[in-house]
Amino acid sequence: MCGIAGIWGTSDRVLAEQAMDGIRHRGPDGAGVHVQSNGVLGHRRLAIMDPDGGAQPLYNEARTMAIVANGEIYNFPALRTDLADRHMLTTASDNEAILHLYEERGTDTPAALAGMFAFAICDDEHLFLARDPIGIKPLYYGRGIDGSGRPVMAFASEMKALADWVDELHEFPPGTYFDSREGFVPYYHVPTAAPVDRSVEDHVSLVRKGLEDAVASHLMSDVPVGAFLSGGLDSSVIAAMARKHVDELHTFSVGLAGSRDIIAARRVAAHIGSIHHEYLMTSAEVVEKLPEIIHALESWDQDLVRSAIPTYFCSRLAAERVKVILTGEGADELFAGYAYHKDSTDAAMLHQELGRSVSTLHNINLQRVDRLTMLHGLEGRVPFLDTEFITLGLSVPAELKLRALPDGRRVEKWVLRAACEDLLPADIVWRNKEQFDEGSGTVDLLVDALGPLLEDIDLEEYRATTNEPLRSAEEALYHRILCESYARPKLILDNVARWTENRHL
Repeated sequence: MCGIAGIWGTSDRVLAEQAMDGIRHRGPDGAGVHVQSNGVLGHRRLAIMDPDGGAQPLYNEARTMAIVANGEIYNFPALRTDLADRHMLTTASDNEAILHLYEERGTDTPAALAGMFAFAICDDEHLFLARDPIGIKPLYYGRGIDGSGRPVMAFASEMKALADWVDELHEFPPGTYFDSREGFVPYYHVPTAAPVDRSVEDHVSLVRKGLEDAVASHLMSDVPVGAFLSGGLDSSVIAAMARKHVDELHTFSVGLAGSRDIIAARRVAAHIGSIHHEYLMTSAEVVEKLPEIIHALESWDQDLVRSAIPTYFCSRLAAERVKVILTGEGADELFAGYAYHKDSTDAAMLHQELGRSVSTLHNINLQRVDRLTMLHGLEGRVPFLDTEFITLGLSVPAELKLRALPDGRRVEKWVLRAACEDLLPADIVWRNKEQFDEGSGTVDLLVDALGPLLEDIDLEEYRATTNEPLRSAEEALYHRILCESYARPKLILDNVARWTENRHL
């Protein structure tokens, strides 16, 4: 896991290194730069694969191509075996395989990769950029002027690397590549096919096997791997499956003293035999760290900030012992885990909504996980969002995700619970869904912690001056903090996404 930045249309190394400085936190283990007459590639490294030999940029044998990449390629072992017959591999880095694959397949390369990634390749006079299918790893691009007054295209892993000097800034679309000869081209879309007609037993067993396979592939690493553990279904299932492969699995939980998540996480850790660590937040520390959290998050959305707070403290805790962390993001979107899903009365519409919500994760929950883990030099991985598992998850009928029981209750994520009920205590498997910020006690904490900070905010007046659809004085506070943390906040504000629910269900 790393950070990338670059400029196309100039050899202005100073400008590229300025962008790299903005994402220094993403790569505490080193930096590298490739310069050619019409472009500069920059890399900040967090060493996960081949820590000793995988420094970037990486080059092909003839040194006519260079790559900088951020992410993990989970089908790297198979790719390496195949590529080794035709290429001189000089590292054990999964990202070197991307470059050699590009030599052979060109623009078909991103579709051949299983993993999370954002990468840039200088191919002689051409630039090639790509982002993974779901947008697990971030990428932004913009246009501006270099030191000599020439118009250039710039890109980076985070907006803060570009916002202070570009004239326009955009999120690079997930599942898309950019070729300087042909522009932006989509290569992946979240599946929209109807669910598959199988027996209930087959659906349950396929979900179990598919998730087991995804978790196993996501453990690929040359450094220690741990797991976030809130005590909810999603993180508990991931931790339990990972524990089968890791002798000493470290798990991490955060919350208020006595919060439901803290208690449940302790129970799960004891059940699976993990080495468990927890951190108890305080109101004073949340207020102190709030500006840092919002600056890192690059968003003022109320729901996102609330969930970013426990993610910040849990990431900081985990980074003391591991470099890679597994998380449960994506399960609610795939298996109808949110409260608003229960409003659905039409299975076909619910199925459509689940696909829509998976496709929007890139600039909400996945942005939160990426920013707050990388702030602490930690790589977050999301097995539920393995593309093969997404296809499998969306093949399950909505009636098995939000299932009606004989007593009339509707249980969210039923098929996932049924598939994994042997892994965990029954009260954990069938525990009611809570948002991270609720179960950890963050929402309760914020009521007291933010009180003094909200006293001087007149919501209607602030809405009028900002022209933003702010939901509350709390959200106005987050908006103000974000604006104060950047010299030129407008370009970042223009890219803030909102967590929305489909009210047509």
